[in-house]
Amino acid sequence: MALLEQLKLLVNLSRIDGEMAEREKSYITNIGKANGFPESSVATLFYNTHEVIIPDNLTPDQKFNYIYSLVQLMKIDERLYKEEIKFCSSVASRLGYSEQAMFELMLNVKNTSDESEVKSLKELVAKHLKKD
Repeated sequence: MALLEQLKLLVNLSRIDGEMAEREKSYITNIGKANGFPESSVATLFYNTHEVIIPDNLTPDQKFNYIYSLVQLMKIDERLYKEEIKFCSSVASRLGYSEQAMFELMLNVKNTSDESEVKSLKELVAKHLKKD
C-alpha cells in the first residue's frame, strides 16, 4: 500500500508542470517494476491526479525513499519549478521532515546516485526527521 501511494505522489508531481515527460514516466514505471508492480498497473496511474495520501505507519527508511524519489523526479528534467518545490516541501513536512531536509536533498540529489551516495544522503537528512 505504501508503494502505491508513493507512485501516486510521483505521478502528481510529474503532472504539476502540465506535461509528463517520457523520462518521468520511465522513472515512475521503473520504481513500480522494481517493487513488483506490473508495468500495465503503473501505466494506469498516469491518467489521473491522485489524492495526496501519506500512510501513517511508514518507517524512517520508507519516509526517506518517498522524499528522495520525489526530489530525484523533480530534478530529472533539469528544471525546477516553483510548484514542484512547494509540492515536495509539503510532502516532506507531512512525512515529518523539517524544511532543511528539502534543501539538503535539492542540493545533493543527482539524476544517478550509487548506493553509498544514497546512504550518505539518508544519514544527512535523518537529522531533519522529527521523532514520532
